[in-house]
Amino acid sequence: MKNYTITVNGNVYDVTVEEGSGSAAPAAAPKAAPKAAPKAAPAPAAAAPAAGGAGAVKVAASVPGKVFKVEASVGQAVKAGDSIVILEAMKMEIPVVAPQDGTVASIDVTVGQAIESGDVLATMN
Repeated sequence: MKNYTITVNGNVYDVTVEEGSGSAAPAAAPKAAPKAAPKAAPAPAAAAPAAGGAGAVKVAASVPGKVFKVEASVGQAVKAGDSIVILEAMKMEIPVVAPQDGTVASIDVTVGQAIESGDVLATMN
């Protein structure tokens, strides 16, 4: 068995891998390590001015990609889980949903805009 420490998106994981017959089955599921990530990702500077003073709840991108479609509009009431923006990443459409019930205060992106993970896409009240 071999132990590895792997960092993915700033999260550190300890992983144990069994050496064996070459089967594709994983030996063990990764578990979160109680270590701090060596370096935090920088805050997106481009999104900060657009989100200033809008809503209290920020809706951020979970993956880098491109804005495929904006499904909500400013002033629209949304429920937790309602799609606000759809991102395109690696030829997949990924919905970004409202984290809670509320009203859309701002949409801070446009269709076709390239975004990074963590960028603020919209705000809610």
